Formats: sequence, structure tokens, C-alpha cells
Amino acid sequence: MSTAPSSTDVLIIGCGAAGLSLALRLADTARIVALAKGPLHEGSTYYAQGGVSAVLDAGDSIDAHLQDTLVAGAGLCHTDAVRFTVENGPAIIDWLSSQGVPFTREAGSDGSSDYHLHREGGHSHRRIVHAADATGRAIQDTLQAQALRHPNITLHDQYSAIDLITTRKLGLPGNRCLGAYVLNRHTGRVEVFAARFVILATGGASRVYLYSSNPDGSTGDGIAMAWRAGCRVTNMEFMQFHPTCLYHPQAKSFLISEAVRGEGGVLLLPDGTRFMQNFDPRLELAPRDIVARAIDHEMKRLGAECVYLDISHKPAEFIRAHFPNIYAKCLEYGFDMTRQPLPVVPAAHYTCGGVLTDLDGHTDLDGLYAIGETAFTGLHGANRMASNSLLECLVFAAAAADDIRARLPRVSAPLALPEWDESRVTDSDEEVVVTHNWQELRRFMWDYVGIVRTDKRLQRAKNRVELLLREIAEYYGNFRISSDLIELRNLAVVADLIIRSAMERKESRGLHYTLDYPATQENLPPRDTILVPENFAGKDYPPRRPAADA
Repeated sequence: MSTAPSSTDVLIIGCGAAGLSLALRLADTARIVALAKGPLHEGSTYYAQGGVSAVLDAGDSIDAHLQDTLVAGAGLCHTDAVRFTVENGPAIIDWLSSQGVPFTREAGSDGSSDYHLHREGGHSHRRIVHAADATGRAIQDTLQAQALRHPNITLHDQYSAIDLITTRKLGLPGNRCLGAYVLNRHTGRVEVFAARFVILATGGASRVYLYSSNPDGSTGDGIAMAWRAGCRVTNMEFMQFHPTCLYHPQAKSFLISEAVRGEGGVLLLPDGTRFMQNFDPRLELAPRDIVARAIDHEMKRLGAECVYLDISHKPAEFIRAHFPNIYAKCLEYGFDMTRQPLPVVPAAHYTCGGVLTDLDGHTDLDGLYAIGETAFTGLHGANRMASNSLLECLVFAAAAADDIRARLPRVSAPLALPEWDESRVTDSDEEVVVTHNWQELRRFMWDYVGIVRTDKRLQRAKNRVELLLREIAEYYGNFRISSDLIELRNLAVVADLIIRSAMERKESRGLHYTLDYPATQENLPPRDTILVPENFAGKDYPPRRPAADA
């Protein structure tokens, strides 16, 4: 059953830092509806511990931030996207402060109060602005409170987007995004949202893996919906694994922030010896792909269940002051980080690829924007540098807001859209199929398309995902929609995109490491892996190039 269509100027799918900051920047000139798949706060932003990278120290520079990002990105960053992002960093921090985000400060020698800056892996300077060790929560809470107070912003929780509605799907001329079909999880009914502009801010896809640091909703919804609507997807082989997720059966997905290593934490084998010196001269502050691969190597070499992260050599007062939330959470699980090392393992953490966009957030489909982890902007290349993710969310949300504001007067009111058709489906009596396929998908992605890959493993994964896609399509066509089915359908699409992208890259670079091609192809210009759907929505124009080929 569906309900009568709703219409608005701007429909934002996702209520994290990207979606909420765009809503707030546009709300004085447009009507905004923003949808959260679960509770309003339950996205990746809320769980981000580290902070936002920005050049604020007198000894730092835009060029240094740019160069650090290019190095971490292993030759695939787009210089225009990197420079655009880091140049806008200081203004983003000013804007967040003006919204009321309570960043941690320290007193200067002259009595002034400046931002306290962390240093994290890949950064040559301290440039991580943070709110203790719960920066994402501070940003989410602040922006959400502001949005709830604004009369032009309507926030809905428990709404799962199903698919985008386009003129092509309706048999109309041109190809523009007109809105979306959305499952209201409160009522079980499918609702229709028509909009002049639609923004995908749905986060990443790390829940395609068995072990992930992300909340359960990180199922690649925006990427899958854009792909089905005819948008290109880029560099999906580069899935970042965070090196240090707390290893405990009840901890589920609790991260030990990279800032712990930035403040002196060291990685240890089970016998207490350090090992990062065997892999990179930057030791624990090497980029995440190197640290995660080193941990994976040592665990497999030793048959160990985990390694250990130790900052107990620092004063207890220092640890509790800098990492109050991590300290308290670890105590809940029986670990006192002021006195003992913490058991850690890598976990899928960040999707560096995504829906191909330009610097204003445009996708290949008119009227459709993608921002945040859903998008591929060219910033991250083959490996995201720590704390550049929240920065990207906020910078590109601002750019998209400026672009939409300029276009609003030239775009007509939303069209009347057809309701969701459930006339040929029935209630499912086989929900176990969804549960089984979900578990199988995440298991073979972890086993075959994880930190270290081979051609044989990728082919095995490809065979399995093709079978799952057929099963899911049949199930989707016969039974009424559910939130679990929506997520499974999207995860299977994203898994297929990751596998196909990984199979195309015949080298090891950044986050993509394969035993069959262990070297980087230094003799060839770096290239992005761009997948083009059969129903490609855009014009066949040349893509923007990575840095080394700019």
C-alpha cells in the first residue's frame, strides 16, 4: 500500500553531517525534507571519533595538507578536488563553530583560546580539530538540533529509500531525477516524495563486510540507487579497513580512534613486541592501508586473533583527558587503557569510491546530487587520509547548496508522481531467505574481497554474487518490500560493483592489494576504475583525471 505523494523543493536522503549541513545552508531559500533510515542520529557521523582536518596552525599550510592527501591517495587523488577541499577547510571549521559545535580548545600563552589539534596517520602536522574523542557526536547533535528548530526543514526518521524516480522511468522526455519511493518503517507503507532536487547523503557501504566499524545502516543505499538510475560509479575497489577496532565479542564495532596512535599509542604483537618498523618508517602513523595490511599480515603469520594497541606508558590523567569516551567504553568491556594494551583488529571502515560527481556534487542525472561518503569526488584516491572524510562531507555539502540555490529559480515545481504499485506482489512467507543471503554475502566478501585479494578469490566472489543477485531480483519482484530486503538488494548491488572494480585493477595500489599483482604499475599513468551502467544517464564526456595524469 502507498500513500499520497508529498512534494518539496529539496529531498535529502540521509541525515548525517553532509545531509544536515546542506539542509541548514539551504533552508532560508527552500523547503527541505530530510530522511533518516533509522533514528535521526544513527549514521556514521555520530560515531566518528577523530575530528575534522583543517589548516589552522601557523606552522602548517594548504600545500602541506594537499601534499599529505596526495601521498596517502597513492597517485589517484584528483588535484582539483584535493585543493578545493583543503582550501575550504578553515571556513568549514568557522561555520561549524558558528553553529555551536563545542570543539576542544587550549589556552594560549597570551591568554587566548585556540583549537586543540590532534595529529593522525598520514598528516605531517597537527591539524585535526576535535571535540574530545567524540567529534562526530558533537557535530551530529549540534546540526540536528539546529535543523529541528528551522521552520523550513522537516526531518523524518525510520524512512528507507527504495528507488529514485526519473523521467526516463516514467517515459517522459529528457532524463531528470524527480523524487523517490520511500518505505515508511513506522507504518510499513511506501510513500512517494517529489522534489525539484534530490540529494544522496546516505553514507558508505562497509556493512557489505562481515566485520565493520560502521553502524548497521551503512549498506550502500545511495550508491545502489544511483547505479540503478543510470549514474556511473567509480573506484569501488578501494574499501578502507580501519586498523584498530576493539576486539571483544560484545563490542561489535567500537573503534579505537587513530588519534590514540597520534598521541603515542604503539601496536604490539601478542608477545609484546612492536612490529610496524618492519613495514613502514612512519610506524604507527603510516596511512591506514599500510597499518591495516601490516596487522592482517601479522595475525595470519602467527595465527593470532588480534594484536594490541598500547598507550599505557602515557600518564593516566593525559589518557582520560584526551580520550574520555574511549576510556569509559573500554572499561565497560573490562579493559583499562591507562594500565594495559587494548586488543584490536582491522574492520571495514570507509568507502573511498562512490557515485561519480563534479565539484558541485552533480551526478550524471540532472537534479540528482551525491555528497559525503556516497560520492566519489576524487579527494581520497586509493586511500582516504584520516579525518578528511568529515571535511569532505561539509565542503561538498556547502558547494552543492550554493549550486542548488543558484538553480532553484530556473527549475519548475515538482511533478505529480505515480504511487507505488503493489498490485502484483504478496506478503513473504520466506523471510529466512533474506537473512541467509545477508549472512552469505557478508561472509564471502570478507573472505574473498577483503584486505588481501587474489584473482581466484575475486572470481569465487563474483560467481556467488551473481547467483545472489538473481535470487534477490526474483524475491523482490514477488513479495512486498521490507527494510531488510531493501538493504539486502542494495548490498548485493554494491558487492557486485566492488568485485567488478577489483577485477579490473591489475595492480596493487592503496587499499587494493592483490597477491597476483603485488606491484604498482609505475610505468602507466594512474587511472580510475569507472563503471558505466547499461542505462547510463549522462553524456559521454571524458572523466576528470587523477593527480599524476592531470
